[in-house]
Amino acid sequence: MDLIRIILSVILPPLGVFLQVGLGKHFWLNILLTLLGYIPGIVHAVWIIARTPKHA
Repeated sequence: MDLIRIILSVILPPLGVFLQVGLGKHFWLNILLTLLGYIPGIVHAVWIIARTPKHA
């Protein structure tokens, strides 16, 4: 499932973060980073997916 989230994060970074953590502060930060520059949004999304524990 992480592979799917990472692929979605490359296409649309906020979607990958949303699927991992929901509508929290990381989601809104990722939207801001994506608007400021697409690459920072991707880096942040992949970082969140790699470090955040899975939902139960």
